[in-house]
Amino acid sequence: MPSGEAELAARVADVLSVDADEFRDRAEADAEVIKEAVEEGVFDNPQAIVGFEYEFYAVKSDDCTLRRVPRRLLELIGFEKELGLHNAEMTTSPQPLSAYGLVAQEAEIKARLQTALRVTRSEGMRLVSDSLWTIPPEGEDAATYLTDSIEQTITDPDGTERLIRVATNMSDSGRYHAMANTSGADTAGMRIEAPNVSLQADTVMPESLITSIQPHYQVAHAPDLPLYFNYALRVAGPLLALGVNSPFFPPDLYDDDATAEDVLADGWMEHRISVFETVLNDPSTGEGKVRFPKDLGSVDEAIDRIAADDTIVPMPVDDGERFDDSFSHFRRKHGTYWRWVRPVFGGPTRSAANARIEFRPVAAQPTVRDSIAFLAAFAGLLESLTRLEHPIVELDWEVARENFYAAMREGFDAELTWITNDGRETTDRLELYEDLLAHAEDGLTNRGLTEEEAAKYLYPLRRRVRQKMTPARWKHDRVREAVDDGADLEAAIESMQQRYVENQSETLLEGSFADWFVDR
Repeated sequence: MPSGEAELAARVADVLSVDADEFRDRAEADAEVIKEAVEEGVFDNPQAIVGFEYEFYAVKSDDCTLRRVPRRLLELIGFEKELGLHNAEMTTSPQPLSAYGLVAQEAEIKARLQTALRVTRSEGMRLVSDSLWTIPPEGEDAATYLTDSIEQTITDPDGTERLIRVATNMSDSGRYHAMANTSGADTAGMRIEAPNVSLQADTVMPESLITSIQPHYQVAHAPDLPLYFNYALRVAGPLLALGVNSPFFPPDLYDDDATAEDVLADGWMEHRISVFETVLNDPSTGEGKVRFPKDLGSVDEAIDRIAADDTIVPMPVDDGERFDDSFSHFRRKHGTYWRWVRPVFGGPTRSAANARIEFRPVAAQPTVRDSIAFLAAFAGLLESLTRLEHPIVELDWEVARENFYAAMREGFDAELTWITNDGRETTDRLELYEDLLAHAEDGLTNRGLTEEEAAKYLYPLRRRVRQKMTPARWKHDRVREAVDDGADLEAAIESMQQRYVENQSETLLEGSFADWFVDR
């Protein structure tokens, strides 16, 4: 084994040496520290604050085959590594939810992304904002890229030898690799199960198929977090339905007997959801760590859920001087608290301490403007729905969950149940989105945006509703057209993906997905 992989295996072994019982006890003690701080008002803020995480993958500029990103390049462009060697992630600076705050969010993304695109272009690659890559690296197949791993024998201090498995194409984070080697590894399925797709791996590397955007909303008063959280669960299905973007897998992952017609007929609109769940959940162990979470009754319950969550990898924790280092074991545990909507408690300083909601259902979108539209819509909804006591919070949790997975399967065509502002239950799609987007706009104007500014942020989503067009539907239509013209499935998916990247290269920074299609 090369020395770098041997060193990584040794670091994985160090991670695995952490005592799980002690780690759990420390995390539970940290939970009490957070509860006391919440009661003291430490996590309160004078206003709502928004933030954003944005994931990308890299491709070759000429043919859109997947590319591994050199670590030096990530450092040069100021991006962070993610699970796969082809991934890169950007995290924005938190800003007040206001006209200036949203402008600052979008400007920061564009400024940093423009630099990254320029630098990567000189390397013959491009960063892509998308939900699920479909063209593997040149000369490789997707199944091998996602499952390739090697074993290294490590000798523990007591002389005991053990095998450490390292995924070949995974970033060199000890936490990622430790998940395949810990006694808690059975908690993760390490597989993909979807219509006409079944892939088994020895690590969590198949998760690197997917990328997302993650809007953050910091509540002003931490004890109110459960109310905002429960509203976020009700809007998760409708927002997911508008943002679906992954109807296809790399062609070699499909079952040998699956035809193009099978794939077109059976595929879901957002396979990213199922990939995350089947890679990290074991169906024999209950609900699984990746799931649509239950309603919250109190902020203490939110904290206790994280502290009590199954620990796959009890990571070592170094002492630090940040404010949230006072509950560092809890923070580490939160890193594997995978829920589609999740509460977060943190902050580098006591004055910056915050309680926030991280919204994880939405895939990476075709353009920056579309991505910011989801941030604005999510934040505006939480502002308006809570302030006006919108009756959607009374929608039964089971129905909210059904909405979420119906949106995963069928996207905008899903029949979703909604309660309108006047208390009526409806499954009318246009009525749902008229009410939802009107409240998103109300939330933004209530934070000081003009009606024109609020409408501009939400325009990309209104256009999707009006034209019944999502990125997933656009992809599906392109593949359907190619297959009808005689192309095989592999060629059809490849041409669709290349066209997606081509369109994005023209619109990522200054256009929107609405520029990709004409009014119908």
